[in-house]
Amino acid sequence: MADPAPHSGSRALTRGEVAAMIDHTLLAPEATAATVATAVEEARQLGVYAVCLSPAMLPVDAPGLVLATVAGFPSGKHHSLVKGTEARLSAEQGAAEVDMVIDIGAALARDYTAVLSDVITVREALGEQVVLKVIVESAALPDEVLVEVCRVAERAGADFVKTSTGFHPAGGADARAVRLMADTVGGRLGIKASGGIRTAAAAAELIEAGATRLGLSRSRDVLAGFPE
Repeated sequence: MADPAPHSGSRALTRGEVAAMIDHTLLAPEATAATVATAVEEARQLGVYAVCLSPAMLPVDAPGLVLATVAGFPSGKHHSLVKGTEARLSAEQGAAEVDMVIDIGAALARDYTAVLSDVITVREALGEQVVLKVIVESAALPDEVLVEVCRVAERAGADFVKTSTGFHPAGGADARAVRLMADTVGGRLGIKASGGIRTAAAAAELIEAGATRLGLSRSRDVLAGFPE
């Protein structure tokens, strides 16, 4: 007997619906021009929304895909002006979306003014035409800090809050954090879940919790678990 289709609420999700939410991601330090080309082709075959690549790999020809990248990745311990410059250069090289990492230490110290300034700097560097996602490293934050940094990201003009880089030892996305983020800013900002999502069941759980975008490096494996 086949496994039941993953659900969002009471309705089964289709492969196409989930694909339309995916940023197919290659941010490995060892990425090469050849592996990037392979990732772009795989993203096109799968019909996903975007391909997310390291800024050093831009510009990239990715017809039919939204091109996304990162700034201040993965530690967030970059000067805000460096993050802004990196983000702006990426936009000039074709990126339509930028996922920036906040200074996690500033968040843990409850220095929300510093977090606000960090995000505003990148927002102003990009202008309003480029989508800005703010990576908050949710697994490393206490709940009250997670809520506040999501509110700060909204005040700073972010378009999304995002759970994780996928590189932090605290872990990646989980449904509880996504639900908390969605309760805080959902409906006004998008919620991107990323980090350690390897199965259709995990993806469906995150979508049900409130994720509106998924960052996946194993998009093919995840999509294989959803019906056509």
